[in-house]
Amino acid sequence: MDLFSYEDVQPQKKKLLADRMRPESLDEYIGQTHIVGEGQLLRKAIETDQVTSIILYGPPGCGKTTLAHIISKQTSGEFVKLNAVDASVKDVRNVIEQAEMKQSMYGTKTTLFLDEVHRFNSARQDALLPAVEKGTIVFIGATTENPFHHVNGALMSRSTLFELYKLTSEHSLIALQRALTDKDKGLGQLPIEMEEEALQHLADMSNGDIRRALHALEVAVNTTAYGSDGIIKITYREVEQSIRQPARKGDKSTQYDVLSAFHKSVRGSSDAALFWFLYAVEKLGMDPMTFIRRLIVACSEDIGLANPQAMVQAVSAQQAYEKIGWPESKYVIAQAILFAVESPKSNAIPKAIHKAMDSMNAIKEADVPHHLRDTHYSGAEKLNHTGYQYPHDFPGHYVHQQYLPSAIQHEIFYEATEQGMEQKIKLNQKKRKNIYKK
Repeated sequence: MDLFSYEDVQPQKKKLLADRMRPESLDEYIGQTHIVGEGQLLRKAIETDQVTSIILYGPPGCGKTTLAHIISKQTSGEFVKLNAVDASVKDVRNVIEQAEMKQSMYGTKTTLFLDEVHRFNSARQDALLPAVEKGTIVFIGATTENPFHHVNGALMSRSTLFELYKLTSEHSLIALQRALTDKDKGLGQLPIEMEEEALQHLADMSNGDIRRALHALEVAVNTTAYGSDGIIKITYREVEQSIRQPARKGDKSTQYDVLSAFHKSVRGSSDAALFWFLYAVEKLGMDPMTFIRRLIVACSEDIGLANPQAMVQAVSAQQAYEKIGWPESKYVIAQAILFAVESPKSNAIPKAIHKAMDSMNAIKEADVPHHLRDTHYSGAEKLNHTGYQYPHDFPGHYVHQQYLPSAIQHEIFYEATEQGMEQKIKLNQKKRKNIYKK
């Protein structure tokens, strides 16, 4: 076969390979077996044509749009697709008006697929509510962002949420092998020989994004000449040039999740805290300052007075980043992170704050005890602003007296732990109690 015979099989295949290979049925769909596997709720709803309003949530390339495409193929009625990036309230209302007409005249249901629903502001989402409530339309929303942050509560409550997981290299490998053997939609009519190592490299580098894997395969095939034996031989070298870097998945939800993983790791794993910080900055392109700010908070929330030096290290890292930038400050920030993780931990400060806030909200108002009121003016004694005892005049520089409002004067908010330096604070608190008892 020569170059011209390759052209002969192309006219019916002008679409991109990824578009041609898009699954048309659940049997062709790859991954997400937890929601569309045999016996699962969404699969049964699709097969029985009983799909109600749903929200599909998951990372880019996990198959949300493809799943909506399958629903459009396997269920009855009208199927309308809008993209939230460029759709307006008027567009939504036009769909609803058409749906009402077809429902009243022909009894036909309308399914509206709204891609990137997180891009729809609150007003535009509100325009959907009456039609969803009345059943005028079946709503399918797709989003890469956490829907609890970006979708109206009312719309969420009227939809079933399905979370789709990130696909793996194994899923990409399945799609690539199908494309190479499918003679109708794929590349099966072409005399392709592909090294196993090359195929695996495409799967690995696609980072679970099947569209990206198929596009890279198509580029490799289209740019490789026929050999003297009429074979298109795809080696590791060809695919390495067609797909150079793993896909980055740095959407807002992912960034929130990575930041959360970092903070939680600060409480228990130096290795994990360092990894999530570097992964976020180097792979997702996140701002190092985001993590430094979170570290400063953690130094009070999770370490506190058990090791006050952790806060010093974190603030020093902030100053270093501001003065010398990235990547030079990488070492200083890493030092602060590791110092914080390896420090003794205490959550006595946030617990004290919560207790104080609860007490503050429980009383109507807080009257300052007379002996604590300002006395820097003539006439204070006439108002009975007297009785304050100066602690430095007493042994141990402490004297027991009322400091809180009378309604909560016996409350205890801060209770030191026995972690790190707080152990000394706890001992000091006990000494004060003994002085009070005497």
